[in-house]
Amino acid sequence: MKKTVLREYAKLIVRAGVNVQKGQDVLIYADLDQPEFVQMVVEEAYKAKARKVTVEWNYQPLQKIHVRYRSLKTLSAVEAWEEERQKHYVNTLPCRIHLISEDPDGLRGINLEKLSKGNQAVRRIMKPYRDQRENKEQWCIAAVPGAAWAKKVFPELSRHQAMEKLWEAILSTSRVNDDPVAAWEAHNAGLKARCDYLNSLDIESLHYTADNGTDLTVGMMPQAQFCGGGETSLQDIFFNPNIPTEECFISPKRGEAEGVVYATKPLSYQGQLIENFSIRFAGGKAVEVHAEKNEELLKTMIAMDEGAAYLGECALVPQSSPIAQCGYLFYNTLFDENAACHLALGMGFADTIRDYKNKTLEECRSYGVNDSMIHEDFMIGCDSMAIDAKTRDGKIVPIFRGGEWAF
Repeated sequence: MKKTVLREYAKLIVRAGVNVQKGQDVLIYADLDQPEFVQMVVEEAYKAKARKVTVEWNYQPLQKIHVRYRSLKTLSAVEAWEEERQKHYVNTLPCRIHLISEDPDGLRGINLEKLSKGNQAVRRIMKPYRDQRENKEQWCIAAVPGAAWAKKVFPELSRHQAMEKLWEAILSTSRVNDDPVAAWEAHNAGLKARCDYLNSLDIESLHYTADNGTDLTVGMMPQAQFCGGGETSLQDIFFNPNIPTEECFISPKRGEAEGVVYATKPLSYQGQLIENFSIRFAGGKAVEVHAEKNEELLKTMIAMDEGAAYLGECALVPQSSPIAQCGYLFYNTLFDENAACHLALGMGFADTIRDYKNKTLEECRSYGVNDSMIHEDFMIGCDSMAIDAKTRDGKIVPIFRGGEWAF
C-alpha cells in the first residue's frame, strides 16, 4: 500500500477521528502487526500539537501465556501503580486511539473460565475510573491489517495479497480518498439528517421481524435520541469515535425487550468466534441463548455482570451500506456492525440522552440507560429485515423494509 495513502489515513484518524487539540496527551493501543503505520499516527499526533504520545502494545500469544501461568489471584489483581495511572487519566483525559488488527481466533484454546473471572475482577476495579471519564474524552477505534486477520477474511489469497486486499477494504470503507476529512464531513451530515427524522417521530418501541425467525420488540426511553457519526465531548470537542461508521443508534430502555432475535454474522468475543446464535429476551433480559459454536462463551458473556444480559444499544444500518456492499465478512465488529442492523448487550450510552451535558451519569442511568462492564455488538440485519416504530401517539411508522430504510 502506498505510503502517501497511509499517511492520509493516519491524518484522518488524528484530525477527524480523535481531533487532537494542542497540548493534549494521546494514548495509542495497537497490536504488533503494523508498527510503521503506528509510527505515522504518532507523528501525525505530534504535528497536531499533542504534548505527549504513548503507545501500548498488545500481543495475543502473550495474553494466552499470562492466563496459562498466572494464578487467578494475580490475574484478578490491579496493582497500586495501575490504579494511580487510571487516576492520572481521569485528571488528564488523554485522547485514546485504538488500532485493531487482532486475529479473530487468536485466543482459541485459552482457559476461558480463568480469563473471564480475572477480567470480571479487574473490570469491577477499573469501572469507576471509566465512569469518571465517560463522555469527557475523545476516542477513536480504527483498523489496520494483521496477517492472521487478513488470511481469515481472504483465505484463498497469499499472505501478502490478503494483507493488501484488507488494506484496500479498510481504506475504501473508511472513506480515505482525495480529501478524507471533507468526505467525513459530508457523511456526518447525512447521518445527522437520518437521526433528525427518527427523533422527530417520538418512538415508544421498535419491532424487529425477519424470515429467519427474529421477532423482537424493544422499548425506548422518552428522554433518548438517535445519534450517528461524530460526537461532541463534554470538553466541547467534536470527534469521530468509529472509523468507519454507518449506523444511527440509540440506547433502549433497560428492562423493555421481549421476543427472540437471530444473529446474522459471527461475533468475535475474547479472541474467539460465536457463530449461528439466537437470544430470547423476557422482561428486557436475555433469558435463553443458543449457538452452534461457542455457546458456553456466549453464556459466559451475558453473565459477566448483572447488566450484561440487558440491551445497551439498538443500531440501524441498511444492507446498502458500503461495508455490506463490498461483500466481505470481516470477522471484526467494527466493520461487520456497520454492514447490518445490530444490537449490543451491556453498557448503554449516556450521551444518547437529550441534554446529557447538563445531567449526571447517574441521572441518565435512572431513565433506563443500562450499566455494565461490557458492551458487545452482535449483528441481526438481513435482506428480509423489517422494523416498525410505534410512536407515543399510537402510530405505526415503517423504518426498515427488506433490509433498507423505508423513508
